[in-house]
Amino acid sequence: MENIAIIGSGAAGYTAAIYTARANLEPILVSGQLPGGQLTQTTDVENYPGFADGILGFDLMDAMRRQAERFNCRTLSSVVKSVSFPETGPRVLHLDDGSDIEARAVIVCTGATPRWLGLDSEEKLKNKGVSSCATCDGAFFRDVPICVIGGGDSAMEEAIFLTKFASRVTIVHRRDQFRASKIMVDRAMNNDKIEVCWNSVPVKCLDVDAGKVTGLVVRNVEDNTQKTIDCGAIFVAIGHIPNTAAFKDCLDMDDNGYIITQNDSTYTNRPGVFAAGDCADHVYRQAITAAGTGCRAAIDAERWLETQD
Repeated sequence: MENIAIIGSGAAGYTAAIYTARANLEPILVSGQLPGGQLTQTTDVENYPGFADGILGFDLMDAMRRQAERFNCRTLSSVVKSVSFPETGPRVLHLDDGSDIEARAVIVCTGATPRWLGLDSEEKLKNKGVSSCATCDGAFFRDVPICVIGGGDSAMEEAIFLTKFASRVTIVHRRDQFRASKIMVDRAMNNDKIEVCWNSVPVKCLDVDAGKVTGLVVRNVEDNTQKTIDCGAIFVAIGHIPNTAAFKDCLDMDDNGYIITQNDSTYTNRPGVFAAGDCADHVYRQAITAAGTGCRAAIDAERWLETQD
């Protein structure tokens, strides 16, 4: 039986691995469908401390992986399909290859996946002007017009934040009113840099041939007319999907599927099971906050294991 199993290999998972490995717990890490997590699909990361000139997302996660392995963390390239988390006894991970891992403790670091529009042009221009994180990428687009897609609080927050850099921010929303909270709508509408394209849905991100965003084609849902909005970046803010389906029958979650942790800790409702990173964070969703909770989960797990001896 393993002392500790870590599910997920993003910033939270690798940080938890580093801490538990240095504590001589000999962790095993199940890397999941996307080893290294969402950051491996980004280009420059300029807001992670310690890198004055920035670092490529893939390189940052590769460095974390090598650091964890330096302390003898073992990595398994598999996907956890389901789990068994009893009140007592071993916690069991059921993998996609039919095998099982039994562990005394488990740290869940499966992250969350941004919701995308599903456009072919969007996929081809990701990291070339199409993004899902204004905090991560907004500073790359100074003094250019920007489009934000969405109508909830996240879209309002992204739009307001992006006014620090953009010459203009256009919120594209499919309805004639926002579903965001009144206070967030008021803040956005009172910002002189923000305008709204109502009753409209994205049709195409321009320009794939140029290899960068030069505009957004939208369709009016009332009369089906189309127009092009000039912009240098497109931020999709239509929500995230926490990667928690494997735990839905045993871990407490909120209405959106984020794991609920207990009393400002990383403890879940099941003894010996801890959660860290974006799968339990619908507010910040940053690499540095994920790493921080990965550290907290490792310390919580280590202390919990000490009480079981």
